[in-house]
Amino acid sequence: MAEQKDVSGDTKGVESRQVESFLSDNCPPMGIYETLYAFRDSFGSFMGTEGTHPWSQGFPLTTPLEKFGGPPLPASIDVTWEDRFYPKAWGHPELREAIVEYYNSQYSSKITPENVMVFAGGRPGIYTVMAFLKDHVQVRIGNIEWPAYLDIMEQTKTNFEVVPFTKENGFHPNNATYFDRAGLNPETRLMPVISNPQNPSGQTRSGEELRELIQMAEQPGNGILLDEAYEMFHSPSVSAIEYVQDLDNSNVFIAAACTKGLQSPGIRIGWIIASKKNIETMANYSSFGMGGVSHPSQHYAVKLLEPGRVKKARKAVEQHYNWQRERYGKAFEDMGLGVHTGNGGFYHWLELPEGMTSAELNKRLFKRGAAILCASECDMSRPHSKDPNYVTPYSRFFRFSFGPLLPETFESDIQIFSEVFEEYRLDAVTANHSAGA
Repeated sequence: MAEQKDVSGDTKGVESRQVESFLSDNCPPMGIYETLYAFRDSFGSFMGTEGTHPWSQGFPLTTPLEKFGGPPLPASIDVTWEDRFYPKAWGHPELREAIVEYYNSQYSSKITPENVMVFAGGRPGIYTVMAFLKDHVQVRIGNIEWPAYLDIMEQTKTNFEVVPFTKENGFHPNNATYFDRAGLNPETRLMPVISNPQNPSGQTRSGEELRELIQMAEQPGNGILLDEAYEMFHSPSVSAIEYVQDLDNSNVFIAAACTKGLQSPGIRIGWIIASKKNIETMANYSSFGMGGVSHPSQHYAVKLLEPGRVKKARKAVEQHYNWQRERYGKAFEDMGLGVHTGNGGFYHWLELPEGMTSAELNKRLFKRGAAILCASECDMSRPHSKDPNYVTPYSRFFRFSFGPLLPETFESDIQIFSEVFEEYRLDAVTANHSAGA
């Protein structure tokens, strides 16, 4: 019996009991947060504090890329009495116009503001699309993708099927694989969900391959959700909107945000580009389920998208991250790691030698204030419940982020990583020899 005092100060004997939570128990954090919590428990402080090395983190530098002519980031915005009103459910007219101007000028598209829906970041837009899919729509998703996709699909009860990502197909299955209808009910509709450039591998569909993908997506019974968060991290910048023939008579959804290329994850501004009909559905949802997005954040995004500024930003992001991708990639190859990275994004997709696992590597890195993202967290076939008996086929793979790394930390990053890797490699060799004996 537990003791409890009533309001008069008397102590009464009451029986301890556990109150049932009315909320679902099936809501684990995204995989990246599992890594962050494990790092904190091991190192004693959160990733991002002084003395830590955020190689597991998916954010860019939020300072100007001056070495490559990057423009300043806005330092302030004006907030008027009108900005304290409720925002419009579909987005501020100025921001919708700025997004339209950006795509139409950069990619020769012909979208209008009615094709744009503004969200508080990229993932709420992706979540909303998934949540409103009809029952006969099946999502096709790569075996390795951004960790949050699995959480979103599970929570929205999305019907999905995994597309193999292997060394044999270069972690880059062909377009037709996503639209294979073998064995499907004729009434089933197919909607691939693809990050492009891809997170975590950097594999990118561009040019004729991207054109073909969109042609397939625009065929009757098909659609696509392309997450273009890393649009600017490729030479040249890449967007599927360039190849869309009839957006208003399609189920093409393009997700993007200010998070990566515009270097402003903290303002939480993203958008979905889609047909007017699909935008109307999302705006109707916003009217009761979201209530619109912060006006100050939207005004900041308008400044980021000013035509002269965004032209400089695109060029600087492309050049800076190409440079970082190349030099980190060469260093990893020289260490003996398998490098399976594409030509986009700001991650390296790496493979450890036989006898090693990314989970053990991470435990060792934690002690040095560093962390990578184990590929198991990107595995779309893993049980959402974190079943300890599930064995991922990607145990030797991991994602290394050079997104938030300052150019001057390169030497120390490589030194720390190589020291931990070499120590682990030697231990693994010794263990294998002992097992063989």
